[in-house]
Amino acid sequence: MTASTLTAPPSPPKLLNQYRPYWPKRFGTAPFLPMSRAEMDQLGWDSCDIIIVTGDAYVDHPSFGMAVIGRTLEAQGFRVGIIAQPDWNSAEPFRALGRPNLFFGVAAGNMDSMINHYTADRKIRSDDAYTPGGVAGKRPDRATLVYTQRCREAFKDVPVIAGGIEASLRRIAHYDYWQDKVRRSILVDAKADLLLYGNAERAIVEIAHRLAAREPVERITDVRGTAFLRRTDDATAAGWFELDSTEVDRPGRIDAFINPYQTTEEQAAEQGTTCAKASGDAPAADGAQPIRIVPSARALSGRIQLPPRERTVIRLPSYEQVKSDPVLYAHASRVLHLETNPGNARALVQRHGERDVWINPPPIPLTMAEMDQVFDLPYARSPHPSYADEHGGHDGATKIPAWEMIRFSVNIMRGCFGGCTFCSITEHEGRIIQSRSEDSIIHEVEEIRDKVKGFTGVISDLGGPTANMYRLGCWSPDIEAACRKPSCVYPDICTNLRTDHAPLIRIYKRARNLKGIKKILIGSGLRYDLAVKSPEYIRELVSHHVGGYLKIAPEHTESGPLSKMMKPGIGTYDRFKALFEKFSEEAGKKQFLIPYFIAAHPGTRDEDMMNLALWLKENGFRADQVQTFYPSPMATATAMYHSGLNPLKGISRDAARAEKVDIVRGERRRRLHKAFLRYHDPNNWPLLREALKEMGRADLIGNGKHHLIPTFQPATDGSYQSARRKNSTPVGVKAAPNRPVAKAGAKSGAAPAGPKILVPGSRAQAAPAAKAAPKPGTILTQHTGLPPRATGTAKRRPR
Repeated sequence: MTASTLTAPPSPPKLLNQYRPYWPKRFGTAPFLPMSRAEMDQLGWDSCDIIIVTGDAYVDHPSFGMAVIGRTLEAQGFRVGIIAQPDWNSAEPFRALGRPNLFFGVAAGNMDSMINHYTADRKIRSDDAYTPGGVAGKRPDRATLVYTQRCREAFKDVPVIAGGIEASLRRIAHYDYWQDKVRRSILVDAKADLLLYGNAERAIVEIAHRLAAREPVERITDVRGTAFLRRTDDATAAGWFELDSTEVDRPGRIDAFINPYQTTEEQAAEQGTTCAKASGDAPAADGAQPIRIVPSARALSGRIQLPPRERTVIRLPSYEQVKSDPVLYAHASRVLHLETNPGNARALVQRHGERDVWINPPPIPLTMAEMDQVFDLPYARSPHPSYADEHGGHDGATKIPAWEMIRFSVNIMRGCFGGCTFCSITEHEGRIIQSRSEDSIIHEVEEIRDKVKGFTGVISDLGGPTANMYRLGCWSPDIEAACRKPSCVYPDICTNLRTDHAPLIRIYKRARNLKGIKKILIGSGLRYDLAVKSPEYIRELVSHHVGGYLKIAPEHTESGPLSKMMKPGIGTYDRFKALFEKFSEEAGKKQFLIPYFIAAHPGTRDEDMMNLALWLKENGFRADQVQTFYPSPMATATAMYHSGLNPLKGISRDAARAEKVDIVRGERRRRLHKAFLRYHDPNNWPLLREALKEMGRADLIGNGKHHLIPTFQPATDGSYQSARRKNSTPVGVKAAPNRPVAKAGAKSGAAPAGPKILVPGSRAQAAPAAKAAPKPGTILTQHTGLPPRATGTAKRRPR
């Protein structure tokens, strides 16, 4: 018998438009949320109700978290101020807008601060796409933690609420790649009153209204999508049923079989009871007792009846346990990922010393009407005026690269049910797709056309986390509420999943037919295993929405690493490629696919990378930049990296039952995997020759077309330098604003040294070995893989 997982969906939450607006709503809408006291004075404010502290520059656009949360709270009637990228060396900048009446909201920004600062090789990045001019160093490491502590210093009695992706992915004890150890929940270190994870509109609105009604923050313990600290003896935890999941290989509830040869008296004696009638009752004349059979719920249903999910909490292994035991870390990761469906997730609790980190179930997704409400708010769609250059614009020295990328794009949905183990989208936004209405999307396209400065008629993207998951989901709400699968498309597309792309095709057609719109491009990543289910969608996409190149992400060609990523086999890519080329030819267009691949992912053997390199060469792809696996906090692949076990297959201390995962550690092996992706780079040939000989594949070394690398070696130093590293500032050299950085050892004004290299099989010579670095803030693609042009240079599209 197994425990029942079917459960009724949670009761409908209070909608965003059902709250009575707070009284300052009479002040109206601010053109920009204020960042200074002078702006507050212009608005007639004596104080802010809520102050949002963020690690990004303030861009009033629905693709930036601080703008979405700020405008959503403003629509509820609250006065919201912004403190963007403050100097964290003292608490004074956090007092710039005065004391907030309700709370501080703290977020590191749209991007995790550690990933923002460091490459996958733990090298310091030289730029920050979310800062004016792309300047690095405007936010601290672990920004959420630092900002929260500074808010505490500025105003000790003001509640602090942490949110954003950095806090979201650190809500429990987590492996920290940069320190190579398990760290405590960020709640414990930051000492925030509440942590909001996932899309936070519903939670932040409820919390703001409850705080405005003078409810103490320590009593707000029932909001979905929040985490908080509790003492182990806290009386507010009374009435909860706790399921112990602090160990692996522990059997669940076992019901004893009834022995048909025992009398009822013998069965009762075994259980420590008696069949004698209770005292005070008159016995029957013959001493016999009447038998009354009461069927149990289990007998009727055939399932073990568990306590109600809404009052059940699962106790995970403590921080102290997972810190010292990788097996328990992997077990905790598996349990957490099983409890992510808002329809059936239970609360989680994890002990940290004398206190518990209590994590409520995920938030209920926004309805389509609520999504429209959030995205239809009066965003200025521009950076704050304080970032303007000497000409009063944002296209010069103070341009914000991340804003430039999404300036003319439209976000049509949220969430992703792909479940890729290396990705944080599902952990943050959830598996259930939250889509906007067609009219709301078209209205935003018209707003860009009519109001956004510099618009040339080209919409750069209609997408989201994934380009083609708009309005896709489960056929049955009941099945969706009960489902506990980590992915709807792995190992195969679920039979209950709607794959009809007709609503998305209608939007594409309607948007491209708008007056003044020349082109609608699709810049978001495409889920090609879904696309092949709708050839008409591929026809529309290829015929009208591809600007010559379309990026997709097979990630690998071999089944071993693909099974650890939860990605489809390369055969699906081949089917999509055939349709892509067919419809491109019908449209009379010469267009190319740009596949992305990951090096050094858990479960990848050296032979897997060798086979991938052979596939790349056979298909004529040359990776410009290499995407290396980056263990982000809380991802399933990160649990594999830390523990060496596969949580997807279950965790056990029995070596015969647990699946071990090949982990790529150490600088040399990571270099080797990246070198296979860049097999065409002569700097990598010495390393590849050595590795191929060790693998017994010296037959791939030679000067023929069927060989992977040649036997000859050009005049290079044989060292490896990643494309990202070439864009990094050398140690000890300060970059002048918006000027290329001279490479170490190069003389100013001198031509770059180094021979030109003719790569076998190419149509043109490679660029000189040494190049001037791009301007700070320039966003480079991760991978081009483009067929060489006649000119010998291939254009690079920003990703």
